Amino acid sequence: MLTGTILIIDDEEKLRNLLTRIIALENFNVLQAGNLKAGLKILEREEVDIVLCDVKLPDGNGVQFITEIKSKYPSVEIILLTAYGNIADGVQSMRNGAFDYITKGDDNDKIIPLLNSALEKVQLQKRIQQLEQQVGKRYDFDNILGDSAIMQQSIELAKRVAPTDATVLLLGETGTGKEVFAQAIHNGSKRAGKPFMALNCSAFGKDILESEIFGHKAGAFTGATKDKRGLIEEASTGTLFLDEIGEMHIELQSKLLRVLETSEFIKVGDTKPTKVNVRIIAATNRDLQEDARQGKFREDLYYRLNVFSISLPPLRERKKDIPALAQSFLKIFAQKTNAKVTSMSKEFLDQLQRHDWKGNIRELKNVMERAVILANTNELTTDNLPLDIKTASASSNTLSAFDLASVEKLHIQRVLNHTKGNKTETARLLNIGLTTLYRKIEEYGLHAD
Repeated sequence: MLTGTILIIDDEEKLRNLLTRIIALENFNVLQAGNLKAGLKILEREEVDIVLCDVKLPDGNGVQFITEIKSKYPSVEIILLTAYGNIADGVQSMRNGAFDYITKGDDNDKIIPLLNSALEKVQLQKRIQQLEQQVGKRYDFDNILGDSAIMQQSIELAKRVAPTDATVLLLGETGTGKEVFAQAIHNGSKRAGKPFMALNCSAFGKDILESEIFGHKAGAFTGATKDKRGLIEEASTGTLFLDEIGEMHIELQSKLLRVLETSEFIKVGDTKPTKVNVRIIAATNRDLQEDARQGKFREDLYYRLNVFSISLPPLRERKKDIPALAQSFLKIFAQKTNAKVTSMSKEFLDQLQRHDWKGNIRELKNVMERAVILANTNELTTDNLPLDIKTASASSNTLSAFDLASVEKLHIQRVLNHTKGNKTETARLLNIGLTTLYRKIEEYGLHAD
C-alpha cells in the first residue's frame, strides 16, 4: 500500500531518476517534473502530498515557487533541494512555508526521514479538515422534514433530550434517518461545535471494529506499526454515534459498557486506561430488549443505552410527509446534475404516496435521484418512476405477510446473485447488517454461493 505521493521537480534527469528509485523503495508513489510549469500541471491533476523541489530551475526559483504552491494547495508540504545552500534562501523558504531546506549530496540521508515527517503532518492536516467539515455540517431540527403528528412527536422528544448529556437510543427501520437525528441532537447540545463521529457497527468484523472504536497500541497485532486513536477518543468532548449497535460483538459490548459507566477504556495492546469525555448516541433496527432476553445482547448495556429512547417512524406511517421530502430531494438532485426539473406531476406524487417504501427515506431518495436523471422535461412524471412503483396500486397496501416475505426473499436472492454470493457486498447494497443478512439467508433457505 502506498503511503503518500511525492512530486520531484528538478531539471537534472539523472538525479530525478535516482531519487525516484530511492523514494519508491520506501513505498511512496513518485511523480517527476523537469521544471516548475510541468510541476504545476501535475499538481492540477494529481493528489500530491509532498513536493521535493530544486531551488534553481530553468523557469523559476523554488523559493518563490513555495508561495504559489501554498496559495493553491495549502495542505501540500514542500522540501527544497539546493546544490549550494545559503542562509538567506533557507530563512526565506521557511518563511514562505517550506517544510525544510536541504543541500544535495550532504543531506541525502535526511530525505527519507524528512518525507516521513512531512507526510505525518499532511495526514494530520487532512484529518483535522475532515473533522472540521463534520463539525461544520449543521444538521439541526429545522432541517428534519416532517409535519405528520408521529414525526413531530419524535422531533419534540429529540429536542428535549438534546441539551442534556443523556445517552440516547434511536429505534427504527433502516433508512428512517437515524444519523440525521443523531447529528441534530449533537448540534442542539452543549457539545455543538465539538467533534461528531459516526460508525456503522455492522460494517466491520469484531477485531477491526474494536480497533476502529477503541484504537490500539503499536505492536498490538500484526500490521499495527503505529499507535492509533479510536473514534471514541477522536470524539472526546463531542459525540460518538454508533449505528447498528445490535450488530456489535458481545465481547466489545463490555468495553462500551465500561465507557458509559466510568468514562474510560483500555486500547488494544495497552495496559493503562484512557479517559474520555464523550456522549454516546446509538441506533438500531433490531429489538434489543428481545435480543437481551435471548442472550444475544448484554442486558446491562441495553439498560445503559436505553436511558432515553426515541422511535423514528417508517415512511409508510407518515405518507403525509412524502411530498415535502420528494420536493427537497428534487431540488438537491436538480442542482447536483444541472437538470432543469422544477416540479412533479400529480400522478407522480400519487404513485409515491401509494408505495410502501420498505427502504424508507433512503429508498425515496434513490428513486428521486433516478427520476431526475431520467427526466427530459421540467416536470417529473410517472414515466420517470421504476416499474415496481409505476405499476403499484392502492391494493398493494393490503398485501399479506406471506406476500411481503416472498418479495423480500426474491429481492435478497437477486442481490446475492448479482454479487455472486459476496455477503458483505450484498449486505451493503441492501443497507442491512451482515448478521441480519445471514439470518435472512437461513430463514428463507436462500442460495448464497
